[in-house]
Order: sequence, then C-alpha cells, then structure tokens
Amino acid sequence: MSDNNKQGESRKLKTEAQLGRRKKRKGMCLADRPCLEPNAAGIDIGAREIFVAVPPDREECPVRVFNTFTEDLHAMAGWLKACGVTTVAMESTGVYWIPLYDILEAHGIRPCLTNARHMKNVPGRRTDWHECQWLQYLHSVGLLRAAFRPETEVCAVRSIIRHRGDLIQMAVQHVQHMQKALTQMNLQIQHVISDMTGATGLAIVDAILEGERDPAVLAKLRDPRIKASAETIQKSLVGNWQPEQLFVLRQSRLLYKTYQQEIAGCDQEIEKLLSAFEPRVDPAQKPLPPNRKRNRNAQKKRKKRGLPETGFDLRTEAYKLFGVDVTQVPGLETSVLPLFSEVGRDLSSRWRTAPHFISWLNLCPDNDISGGRVLWKGTRKLHNRAGQMFRMAAYSLHRSPTPLGAYLRRMKSKLGPKAATTATAHKIALIFYIMVTKQVEYDESIWAARDAQRQKRLEAKIRRQAKQLGYQLVPTKEKPAA
Repeated sequence: MSDNNKQGESRKLKTEAQLGRRKKRKGMCLADRPCLEPNAAGIDIGAREIFVAVPPDREECPVRVFNTFTEDLHAMAGWLKACGVTTVAMESTGVYWIPLYDILEAHGIRPCLTNARHMKNVPGRRTDWHECQWLQYLHSVGLLRAAFRPETEVCAVRSIIRHRGDLIQMAVQHVQHMQKALTQMNLQIQHVISDMTGATGLAIVDAILEGERDPAVLAKLRDPRIKASAETIQKSLVGNWQPEQLFVLRQSRLLYKTYQQEIAGCDQEIEKLLSAFEPRVDPAQKPLPPNRKRNRNAQKKRKKRGLPETGFDLRTEAYKLFGVDVTQVPGLETSVLPLFSEVGRDLSSRWRTAPHFISWLNLCPDNDISGGRVLWKGTRKLHNRAGQMFRMAAYSLHRSPTPLGAYLRRMKSKLGPKAATTATAHKIALIFYIMVTKQVEYDESIWAARDAQRQKRLEAKIRRQAKQLGYQLVPTKEKPAA
C-alpha cells in the first residue's frame, strides 16, 4: 500500500471516529442532562382544550386533555397535585393563560410562564400532544426561564391602567369623527384652535348642537387665552349646516363625553386600589421634598372638561408607593403610575442589578458572535411596555433644559435620533432603579461634576490636536460680569 493510500485510510478512520463521538454526544446531551425540576409538568394552552403532561413515571398515561371551563381547570390542578407536581411550565398564549395561572397559584403550584420563541427551534413537535411533553422536559432540565409577572395587587392596577389607555384611544377616534364632520360642513374651527377638546372647542360644539348658528355668537365663547382673534374664529365658523353631518357630530360628541366619564371612573378605581398598598414612607414624618418643576394643575383641567373633582395627588401617592419622589426625574412626571403597574416597586428582588433591569427593558445593545467574529449588533426587536415608557420619557426631553435633555441632544449629534433615544432611556431607567432600590432622591448637582470632567477632557483633546498641528492655544481673558 502506497503512502498516499495509507494517509487516506488513516484520515477516513479518523473522520469516522469523530463522527461517531459526535453522534454519541448528540444523543447523550438530552438523555444524560441532570434533572433540576423532577416535579415539573408542561401545559399547552388553547382556547377550548388544554394538554397537560406530567413526568412519565407518575402516571400510566402521562398526557391528559382538559377543557377550559373553571370546573375542569380545578380538576386539572387536583390531578397535578395527586401526581406530585410542584411547578408547571406553560406558554403565554394570548390571555388564555391568565385564569389557569391564578388557579394553579391558588392550589400551591408554581407556574412558569415562558416565551414561545424559546422552544420553537426543534422540528417535529408541531402537535399539542407532543408540545406539552416537550415543555415538561425542557422545564425539568432547567432550560426555560420564567417571564416576569408582578404581584396580584399590582396586576389589578395594571389591568385598570391598560383599560384606561384603551378608553383614551377610543375617545380619540370620536374626536377625529367630530373634526371630520366639521370639515365636511366647512367649519375650520379645528384649524384655528390648537385643542378641539379644550374649553373653547367643546363649548362651541355644544352650542352648535343646541341650535346656535350665528358665527358672532359662537365666537364669543372664545377663551381669553386663545391666540386666535375673535374675528378669525368668527370667519372659521361660517359653513353649510348639513343635517347628516350634525347628526354625526352629535353622536360623536356624546360618545366622547361618555368615554371621558368612564375614564374618570377608571381614575377613581385606581385611587381605591392604590390606597390598599402599604406606604413605604409617611409624608407626615418624612415630608415630600420640594418640587423643582412646574406641574400643570390637573384639578382645573378636570373641572373645565366637566369631570368629577378628586383629591388624588399623583406626586404624593407616588412618593408613598416608592418611598422617593421619582416624579422629579425628567420625563417621568406622568409615567410613574404606569411604571408602577408594569414593574412594581420591589425591583431588587426581581432584578439583582441595574444592568439586569435594563436588559429586561430591552434598552441595551446585544450582539451575535460566531467564530470570534461579530455577526450582528444592535437592539433586539422586543415589545416591552415598561421599556417603551422609558423611551417616551427620553423622547420628550428634546427641548428640555435639564442635564438629561442636554445628554439627549449630545447623543443625537453622535448616534442619531433612534440610538440617542435608547441611550437616554437607558440612563433614565438606571436613575429610576437606583432611586427605588437605594432610596435616594434625584440630585441634579451630580451632573455638574460630570459636565466639568467632560469639559476638561474636551479641552485636553483640543490642546493635543493643536499641538500636533504646530499651534498653541492661548486662553482668552474672561469677560467682566455684567
């Protein structure tokens, strides 16, 4: 046998040995994996049927099918307890998982709500019967991570706040219907005043629906703070009064008023739910820090729009919930309660560090590395309500004179608008986490020291560049104070 044939045979045997070891490892990687949750079950949730799988050694038939009625869900929980199951993994399918989640918690079984994207990479398990068994196995070997869900009391507040947001969107649709009806009658009042739902706009619409057609009389309803003159408003109220459009305007105005009343009812329900939380601080013993911002008077706005008055003070209630005045953080003035409903107030037990919290919010960059080479880097496309709130808070600081506003504008010049908004939201979330976990108030004076350091680094850089070009910088004399 020639040397070439010997080398080829040796290479062939070596390749076959490597393939054999790979197949052996591939077959053993699942079978020999240590069982971290021996009492785990898997559930595939549907609208009408639920497939449940328990460990194979607990039942002769480890997979059962249950209906979604409440009686069947309690029977399923009893069967799981009889099989010795202490934890259950299930996908977050729509809202079908919520009743089952509550029933399992009531029976002392720990539910593990998982993301469906984390288990769809293995082909061949496309039926509900196999899906629940695959969930049970992945959960038993510790390959599933539970999604975050706040406490039951916080979830109740979250449901009302999300419902309130839906009502606001529905009310906006009826405002658009009113504007469309006015436009078709060639009444251009919505182009003269900035807010159609303000005191002037609603007063004029109500007067029109009561039968008033004289533009001069309608223009007298103008609020003194309106920038447009009475003559301009009078000219905008000359049109053709079409009965069908007046009918649409009447119904849209009535529906908008109805939604405003329902939104006020949501506010009252939220106040009642928040009063049940134990305050972290007593404003009588530890007074609320002085307000460094000029907030709008919400009570006056409610009175103008015909809503019932309330004694609810957002800043005081947020101070009692968190123990610190988080409304002083630029951009978070009105997002405090929605943030509380999404993340709660016990942040340190859910996220050990601020980077964990920011990563969960999807406010930090990520990358894919293979073979030592970066294949992709950027922000993951995930929908996180709390992260979106921080982004909206950052977006609102474009014209803000605060240090965070200056940081946003500086990042825009370096990274562009989208990346700058994410970077500023990252910083706001970091401040929020530190304030809530460390119980420290927001202090803008810290920014002054950092700005001085950045100015010093910039000056050193300019001096270094000038020296490389053969120039020497000479500081100018300071101008005398005026």
